[in-house]
Amino acid sequence: MRWQLGDWVFQPGWPSTLATLLLLPSLLGLGFWQADRARQKAELQTAFAERFQRPSVPLADVDPADPANRYLRVTASGRYDGAHQLLLDNQVRDGQVGYHALTPLRLNDHTAILVNRGWLPLGASRQSLPDVAVREEPVTVTGWLAQPANPGLWWGEATGEASTWPRVVPYVDYRRLAGPLNYRLQAAVILLEPDAPAGYWRDWQPRFGGIGPERHRGYAAQWFGLAASLLILYLAVNISRSSRAD
Repeated sequence: MRWQLGDWVFQPGWPSTLATLLLLPSLLGLGFWQADRARQKAELQTAFAERFQRPSVPLADVDPADPANRYLRVTASGRYDGAHQLLLDNQVRDGQVGYHALTPLRLNDHTAILVNRGWLPLGASRQSLPDVAVREEPVTVTGWLAQPANPGLWWGEATGEASTWPRVVPYVDYRRLAGPLNYRLQAAVILLEPDAPAGYWRDWQPRFGGIGPERHRGYAAQWFGLAASLLILYLAVNISRSSRAD
């Protein structure tokens, strides 16, 4: 193949053409994928901001596991199971590592839902767990349905390494946690309202596993930039100025 425009000749070689045809769709695909992830997470931010101010609805009237109900404000009544609490590990606030205190709220239908009572710092060591005692009298709580941010790798035992309580867990697996709890968990958590009693630090924000829409947009720009650089390189390698006799 050979094209000429004025003094310039474009004559691509097969190796560079094949490499470009293989790499360019991948770079563009990664860019569009990151852009779509940014859009999804921006929609979650919008839903969080909009639903945060809505009046609460009874938990019994909604399906907590339905993604459409994420960040919906709900009210639930029951009793805290203070004897079987979870400490969600590796939760960072202002650069300090700590836990989220997840307390099962036993409901009237013989199931339970985890209530995230907030963040508290790591103790002097991992063998010295914080005191998360809570009264087990009837209580009504209000908060927002959410899902804990899952780690990139589900590493470690879902039910915790130790058999004592409170139990430190690396991530939340509702089905497997039902074993040591001896009752079924609803597949969501309630983010306890910031001004509710019996809680810790609660400044709720949408949880993205550490990556928000801004970073996804940055990654998308990088992939699209690489795609543009590949095209420029392809042209630079295969274009030349023709030599003409005077």
